[in-house]
Amino acid sequence: MRPLSFAVAVLAVIALAIGAQNGSAAMIGMGVIGALLAVATHRATTIPYFLKIFSGIFATEYVVFGLGSVISQLGYWPTGWQAAAPPTSLATTVGVFGVLIYAISFVPVVQRIARIASPYFLSEARTTAHLWPFGRYQVKLGHLAVGLIAFLIVLNQAQVGVSLRINFFYRDFYNALQEKNAPAFWDQLFYVFCVWAAISVVTNLIEIVGQSVLLIRWREWMAEEYNKRWLQNGTHYRISLAGTADNPDQRISEDTRAFLNQTYAFSLTLLTQVSTLVSFSIILWSIPVAITVPGTDLVIPGFLFWATLIYAAIATWITHHIGKPLIALEFEQERREANFRFSLARLREYSEQIALMRGEPAERHHLVQSFGAIVLNFYHLMWRKLKLTSFTLSYNQANVVIPLVLLAPYYFAGAIAFGVLTQVSSAFGRVETAMSFFINSYQSIASYLASINRLTTFDAAIAQAQQASGVEKGIHHAVAPAGAMQIADTTLSLPNGDPIVRIDNLDLGTARSTLVIGPSGSGKSTLFRAIAGIWPFGEGKIGIPQGAHVMLLPQRPYLPQGSLRAALAYPSQEEAFSDAELAAAMQTVKLAHLTERLDEVDLWGQRLSGGEQQRLAVARALLSKPDWLFLDEATASLDEKLEGEIYAAIDEALPQTKVVSIGHRSTLREMHDAIVTMERNEDGTFRPEAKSREPVDPA
Repeated sequence: MRPLSFAVAVLAVIALAIGAQNGSAAMIGMGVIGALLAVATHRATTIPYFLKIFSGIFATEYVVFGLGSVISQLGYWPTGWQAAAPPTSLATTVGVFGVLIYAISFVPVVQRIARIASPYFLSEARTTAHLWPFGRYQVKLGHLAVGLIAFLIVLNQAQVGVSLRINFFYRDFYNALQEKNAPAFWDQLFYVFCVWAAISVVTNLIEIVGQSVLLIRWREWMAEEYNKRWLQNGTHYRISLAGTADNPDQRISEDTRAFLNQTYAFSLTLLTQVSTLVSFSIILWSIPVAITVPGTDLVIPGFLFWATLIYAAIATWITHHIGKPLIALEFEQERREANFRFSLARLREYSEQIALMRGEPAERHHLVQSFGAIVLNFYHLMWRKLKLTSFTLSYNQANVVIPLVLLAPYYFAGAIAFGVLTQVSSAFGRVETAMSFFINSYQSIASYLASINRLTTFDAAIAQAQQASGVEKGIHHAVAPAGAMQIADTTLSLPNGDPIVRIDNLDLGTARSTLVIGPSGSGKSTLFRAIAGIWPFGEGKIGIPQGAHVMLLPQRPYLPQGSLRAALAYPSQEEAFSDAELAAAMQTVKLAHLTERLDEVDLWGQRLSGGEQQRLAVARALLSKPDWLFLDEATASLDEKLEGEIYAAIDEALPQTKVVSIGHRSTLREMHDAIVTMERNEDGTFRPEAKSREPVDPA
């Protein structure tokens, strides 16, 4: 960026020198804007990368177009190509864009947008691109993204140029009609309109392809990135415990899609509208229509431009006043819609339990309440949109006649021709549309800001959860001697900070199998989750042997969607184990009757009984062969006889695995070599104490 800023500064000095020598206000203006752009480009190294892309493009265009203007001013431009010489206003326009990019980089909401968008354009991942006629080739994903968006920005600017040329066609075309000049009419129709209209169609088709490729690749990257961060090291679990971000599924699927589509739409559309504003404002300013201040001889030049500016500015202020509450309402509507979807998903997940308890009336009541909240907020949203739409529709209807009303006296007086009237009417419409971008997009902007807020808070929740796993005061894993599981001077707390378990010194590796018992709520499962590394609340260290494979089976196993083979292999890939290995594991846990259904895809969490699901989870352990196996009431749904057989199968199949169990049945004691009891402290917390197996009271 700094070499580019130097080139801009040099060109600005040259433009100022030429302008001072020739008395050209346009060249002086280009030089002044260039000086500001040089400063902005030099300092652009500090702004987010997404904005830096735009800044670099505009600075490059300023150098290219400005150099062409300087060459033309010095008389070195080829005589036969004078019509193609870039006007000074073109370099000035892109220079203004570059300065504006740096200025808006300090706006908080723009900073939030750029922080979310920038990582994609900095991605170092390799991807395959397919660009005709070069075929397929490998390229960095970030480089491809920058190239695509730069191409689309330039293409949008070219489309504005095409629109500007067609605007002049309207002037000449309608003048030919007024003058009944048939040759000029047909010449304008075939050699001007048809050519530029075809170019407009082709560029729009190319934009659709480029935009689609950019957005789908961007969304793929964002979905993968958010999934990785959300699922990394139990972050998703910590977020759910802390309650810092509701409905993460919606934020990853819906909010990222809305963010990408609207970021592209607003950035490129806004750029197009600003280009349109500057280009067509020059037409309005150049029309020989002026107004004199009443009672004076002071003439206001550019009357049409100022009239358009004041008209759109007043309407924008009114729109903002009416539509401001939409932002909060859109955010709340998305939250309530997500909560309703989540309720329906949970109902489907627990359909058997609900049916057994005849809980349908309670669930229906809950769903009615949940959807009632949607309806209530929807009506607030509808009335606010109605107020905003009533104003914007009235405003847009008035736009059709206002330029004609302003110009009619001059046309009837013969001051302007019919073609000029048509051209100015078209230019007024384009300028007014550009200036009314905020008005016509307010509802979309409100929805956009809601998506930004949800992604920003989701990012903050992920960062907070990841920070909780790495803070100095927290639960950390340390390296213990082989065969040991040492926990010392450790306190486990609830999410609200209240301590629940205090551990002075405990080694779960003194015996091959250990049973942890104690009253409900004494922190047994919390202890297991801390060992697994997903419980962030507390302080202390848990020693685990270097490289030890630890596996924890909860009371209610998770069965992913898909085939039974995938459910058995989880969390490994379904091809990780052979059919023979899967069949042997299923035979060991008494699930041989399901062997023929390995490749059958079904909702296995609903098809299998609780006992079958628990045995399937044990089969996973037999396949994975962990060094440490923690069973958190993982056989509670089995009868005592079958439970004993499963434990015996574990002992036989995993002779090198140390097993630690939580359970309440007295029969479990005979299946373990050591017992740890959760004893209550005076302050209401619990402490684990190792005891001999025989004298323990069954209560």
